[in-house]
Amino acid sequence: MARIHVDHKDLLRFAEDRVNLPKDKADAYRAQAKGLGDRLESYLDQHPDFSLKRIQIAGSLAKGTALKSINDIDMGCYISGASAPTQISALLEYLAERLRKAYPNFSPDQVKPNTYSVTVSFKGSGLDVDVVPILYEGDPDWFGNLVSQEDGSFLKTSIPKHIAFARTRKARHPKHFAQVVRLAKFWTRIMKQERDGFRFKSFMVEMVVAHLSDQGVDMSDYPEALQAFFTYIARSDFREKIVFTDYYAASTVGAFSEPVQIIDPVNALNNVSRLYTAGEADAIVDAALDAGDAIDGALHAPTKQETVAYWQKVFGPSFSV
Repeated sequence: MARIHVDHKDLLRFAEDRVNLPKDKADAYRAQAKGLGDRLESYLDQHPDFSLKRIQIAGSLAKGTALKSINDIDMGCYISGASAPTQISALLEYLAERLRKAYPNFSPDQVKPNTYSVTVSFKGSGLDVDVVPILYEGDPDWFGNLVSQEDGSFLKTSIPKHIAFARTRKARHPKHFAQVVRLAKFWTRIMKQERDGFRFKSFMVEMVVAHLSDQGVDMSDYPEALQAFFTYIARSDFREKIVFTDYYAASTVGAFSEPVQIIDPVNALNNVSRLYTAGEADAIVDAALDAGDAIDGALHAPTKQETVAYWQKVFGPSFSV
């Protein structure tokens, strides 16, 4: 590929300027979330019969793949005990009441039940923490039934194992795996702004990049890695089943009928893309085809102006070098 005008280092500079959550902010957010967790742990030490057993940071901040635009943090709260309700609205109110007991200095409006989570708001920083309940029965690997943020269903999951899964790929591609994920997620963010009804959730993006990592794609060259990402989606028509075998054998994966099948790396019975229609999958393929064509154009454009214009088709008008 010709790299006359825009190269790997230019994408890295763009990412550091426009895409990535700055390290100081990420550290501050993690510290705030850790403080919330530490306060709960301290309360649990004094009240061993308390129904909240553990609260742990999850999502992109825990995995190091957060974008600069992040405005909230995901945490999972493990709830144990026969008295815990299993009806969603009752469970969320139950969680909110106990968080208020654990944090008596919070005002009522700082702990609010939502549709599928409880939001804890920090007035000083303006940061929101979305706490998702997980019904827990003592599994040593911290498996429990999490309330899905998509549709409120219960899903078996383990936050520590999800984080370990990401760390395995990050160890294989230090710095680069997380950066390719962030660049791909930024592209989806642009597509959601430009294309009505476009859906491609961040966790699915991360799983596609993880699959490419497992297939031996080199993540250290960002134009090549992004082209591999778009090519895979286009070539597979986004209909190829993606399965990981870190925590289960491929033979244990369930049979699914949905058009898009990306299987949860810690739960062989959960298709994380189960709510995506064929039309939504086709929209992702169309967007990937356009992005791949734009990268091809950028890598062979004769002028810097044309090269930047092609990359702006991928990353929006904020892209510059």
